[in-house]
Amino acid sequence: MPNRLAGESSPYLRQHARNPVDWRPWGERALSLAKSQDRLIFLSIGYAACHWCHVMEHESFEDEQVAELLNTHFVPVKVDREERPDLDEIYMAATMLYSGGHGGWPMSVFLSPDLRPVYAGTYFPKDDAYGRPGFKTVLRFLAQRWASQPAALLASADEVSAAIRRMHRVRPDESFPSADLIPRAAEAVWRAVDRVDGGIASGTNKFPQSLGLELLLRAHRATGRTRYREAADLTLERICLGGIYDHLGGGLHRYSTDPKWLVPHFEKMLYDQALVASVLLDAWQCSEDTARKELFATRVRGICDYVLGDLRSPRGAFCSSEDADSEGKEGKFYIWTREQIEQALGPSAARLVCSHYGVTGDGNWTHPGDAHVPFGPKNVLHVARSAEVLAKLGGDDPEKVAARIEKARRRLRRVRGARPRPALDDKILTGWNGLMIKALAKAAALLSEPAYGRAAAEAAGFVLDELLRDGRLRATFGNGRARLRAYSTDYAFLIDGLVAVYEWSGDAQFLLHAERLTDILVRHYWDRGEGGFYLTASDHEQLLVRSKAVQDGATPSANSVMALALQKLAVLLGRTDFRDKAEVILGLYADSSLRTVFQQEALLCALDAWHAGWTEVAVVGPSDDSRTEALLAAVRAAYRPNLVLARSEGADPGRQGRVPLLAGRGLVAGRPAAYVCRDYVCDRPVTNPAELFRD
Repeated sequence: MPNRLAGESSPYLRQHARNPVDWRPWGERALSLAKSQDRLIFLSIGYAACHWCHVMEHESFEDEQVAELLNTHFVPVKVDREERPDLDEIYMAATMLYSGGHGGWPMSVFLSPDLRPVYAGTYFPKDDAYGRPGFKTVLRFLAQRWASQPAALLASADEVSAAIRRMHRVRPDESFPSADLIPRAAEAVWRAVDRVDGGIASGTNKFPQSLGLELLLRAHRATGRTRYREAADLTLERICLGGIYDHLGGGLHRYSTDPKWLVPHFEKMLYDQALVASVLLDAWQCSEDTARKELFATRVRGICDYVLGDLRSPRGAFCSSEDADSEGKEGKFYIWTREQIEQALGPSAARLVCSHYGVTGDGNWTHPGDAHVPFGPKNVLHVARSAEVLAKLGGDDPEKVAARIEKARRRLRRVRGARPRPALDDKILTGWNGLMIKALAKAAALLSEPAYGRAAAEAAGFVLDELLRDGRLRATFGNGRARLRAYSTDYAFLIDGLVAVYEWSGDAQFLLHAERLTDILVRHYWDRGEGGFYLTASDHEQLLVRSKAVQDGATPSANSVMALALQKLAVLLGRTDFRDKAEVILGLYADSSLRTVFQQEALLCALDAWHAGWTEVAVVGPSDDSRTEALLAAVRAAYRPNLVLARSEGADPGRQGRVPLLAGRGLVAGRPAAYVCRDYVCDRPVTNPAELFRD
């Protein structure tokens, strides 16, 4: 019989619905039960695409002995971290404190009935192994200790709880951070970059770290130091060529398990697709290397096409992730033996493709315990030799070689498509959709791909129709319903995405929705004492602490995103109150000491915009007029991160009046025109794209 998770909106929770563990979703019923029976809560936090979450489920949560221990002595509660980032943030801090700085998922936290963490860890093997206590050992110990010496556990919980509260105290600098913080921070990031393969290693793992790359590109523009751009270009090139990118189906895996970006952790997250596509577009604008520009544009299209093909819901919004595992093994959907490729393509094409994608008989990765598999070691596809190199080696024409590789790639994709796919986490998260909406709108604008813009607008429409309820956003949509009051990150990411759709389309409804959501965000999330946005609303349930963190992680914080978005909206809408709030955030959180440089990259990008000032551009002209498109292409050709673009068809004075940049501006002698302003000084309107941005 299914347990209490069967009706939940999260696929991750529903995955556990048939465990013998008496799981409960987080909520008043579970918490009240713990209080009434004076039992510890076992809080298990994970997400659908998490490989080690699956391992712990199969080893422990499907085991009858483990289930009996949990059901008898604890109140087991299962949480999807993507639905409850508030709980995840608080108890991840506790986990890292208990484990000496190590965190991750699955997160296994034991709480007192009043929600203080008495012990925490991540993955536990079922039995004692790997030099660490097994899960059953931990359960028996904590059950016995809670029954006999609860005060000892609570003393530890009090220390950890106090430390978590201290983490959330604001320590503002005495003075507003100066512009020199940007190059100093970029220099710190640059020094940490791997000069050979790019990226910043975390142990043996490498994450794309798109926020740091954006900071490097901004610093390059501000200082002219080419090493910052070269470090970003190198990193992105290695990512584009490595196994972390899916060369058959498009899209990016979450991170690489080796320094050369070869073997990924195979899950695909929506937010990675959005953030990496966005910084690739920045690098495309910024790079002076023609081959790299072409590579970056190709990969952006590959990411966007993957999202539209495999993560898009029937109504146009975007699902959260695809699993790392299929058929019970991580990466099985993606890997190949040489023999499999030969069977799919025939000897001649296989030789070319294997040389291109670095496929050998020995392989470059083997699943643990796979020695008995008949086809031998496995290969993660990566670009080992370009079409140009292979053409030179074979004395052939590069275009013909590239065409043969592309034909074979499509054939391999079809063959792979017959395999059992990794599971799809089909819940729709407001914030992650906001990130992808922005990336698609940006790709539509820069690469002249209107289909991406239309997809962004459709996704935005779904979120506004289905997740905006009674004047407030909801965080998640799944199982046919919207639920959970949104977090400030949901508002911030969606606001940013709506502005991007406006800048692509010129449709003012998206800008006005962004303004409306910003006002709601300020009303319910702004700290009226010190300033800054809380993660949760003023009427959210009371937790151990109300977080107002600014640290950027895999995704940027709400305060980081809004510090930039508020500036942009202030220009577009003439809202000085928005600019004032951006100033408060930057003064409150930007750390001039650089102690947290790798946790405030997005905030520092907002600080760069503050000090550099904004270039304001209004383009007036029919969107179906080639002359308008030529002006827009000139605006978007170069990397100008601190540029605000207002659009008008030239025949809607009502909406123009809502956007100060458009007020009183129209066609010039019947021709589409562009108006450029800097520091409250405007150039004369131009109709010739070649005359734009002449210094």
